Amino acid sequence: MKVSVTDRLKRLTGENKPQASAEDQKRAQLDDLRRRIESILERRPGQTPPPSNEPRRQPIELMAVTRGEEIVNRFGKFFVAHDCVEQGAFYGRNRIRELAALNMDAAAVLAGEPRLAALTHGDALYLDTETTGLAGGTGTLAFLVGVGWYDETGFVTQRLFARDFTEEPAMLAHLAELARAKKWLVTFNGKTFDVGLLAARFTMNRLDDPLGALPHLDLLHPARRLLGHRLENARLVTLEEQTLGLRREGDIPGSEIPQRYFDWLRCRDARLVAEILEHNRLDVISMAMLALHLTRLLAEGVQAQDAEPADVLAAARMQVERGDAERARCLLEALTAGENAHAAGDARRLLSLVHKRAERWDEAVQLWEALLTADPGDLFAGVELAKFCEHRAKDHARAAALVERLLDDPRHAEPETRAELRHRLARLRRRSVDK
Repeated sequence: MKVSVTDRLKRLTGENKPQASAEDQKRAQLDDLRRRIESILERRPGQTPPPSNEPRRQPIELMAVTRGEEIVNRFGKFFVAHDCVEQGAFYGRNRIRELAALNMDAAAVLAGEPRLAALTHGDALYLDTETTGLAGGTGTLAFLVGVGWYDETGFVTQRLFARDFTEEPAMLAHLAELARAKKWLVTFNGKTFDVGLLAARFTMNRLDDPLGALPHLDLLHPARRLLGHRLENARLVTLEEQTLGLRREGDIPGSEIPQRYFDWLRCRDARLVAEILEHNRLDVISMAMLALHLTRLLAEGVQAQDAEPADVLAAARMQVERGDAERARCLLEALTAGENAHAAGDARRLLSLVHKRAERWDEAVQLWEALLTADPGDLFAGVELAKFCEHRAKDHARAAALVERLLDDPRHAEPETRAELRHRLARLRRRSVDK
């Protein structure tokens, strides 16, 4: 077959090559555009090279940032970091060895759980989790579970770390083994979050949940009751600073923790999780020292180390509500003898109601009389003494005189208060006439 001169020329110049597809042409155009942009950026003045740190820096291993080891069980493997704070070491204002004296009767009152009174502090498992989010639900993973307990060596902590999602079953199995060796649980907001989340994860991994059956002291609620009146919030770090004398330096904000874990999954640099491990360790130890502080308030009152009078008053209220009037009486009597006049007055008021409920009328009347001696217009004492005179002593004239004095006091100007006083006075006057 003859080839024309035109065809020969096209073959020599390459013009007879098959046309590229539309997709190939588009890809070529994009490549050309990228080359042009990179060429322009390279010529920009003052352009600095990208930083050499995360995630470009060389990753380091977990063992370089914490003491620990890989644990292997029949469910797989995971990492555990471990530490022990020795008996003589200070944590804030207190030494670790003071945990040995934790009052279990007071712990039972804090938890509203009578079973705790028969246990020991060495039976406790302290627990705190770090998760991939705060929403809960099946999509939230507790990638780090911190646990701690007190023994003869000091306060031991372990942080169980699932280095990726596949390590969760092995980590949970180890947690279950630790929990079965203990008899009660201590958390901070664990009833609302940690324990429920872990129960869901146990179920999803077809493992038995040993945590739900343990008597549980959630420290958040009693901390609010006893200390919340003088704190701006009930966060654990706030409680550390205001009650334990501990201030963390360089602590990672909790809001950053989930993203740090996701960054770890991408580049496996242990520096990303080192601060999380330390944050969790401090949380667990702080729970133990907070438990010590709160139980001391209940058991020792004003004799407790660093006890604020208003905190002791709150502890006495809790004892009254829990039904231990005798312990409440001891706390309140110590407050009435204290130098804080405001706290002493409040203590007398509450103590008088404790005596009133027990029908110890002489003691109650003495307290009301003392309050009125200090302040003749004391509304609480005046009303309570008037009630006693009316209903118990049948001295209607004195009851009426007490109410009249309260009505003359300009501090009691609230319409509702004055209406109640007038109603009481009218009834007393009728009874005096009838008599």
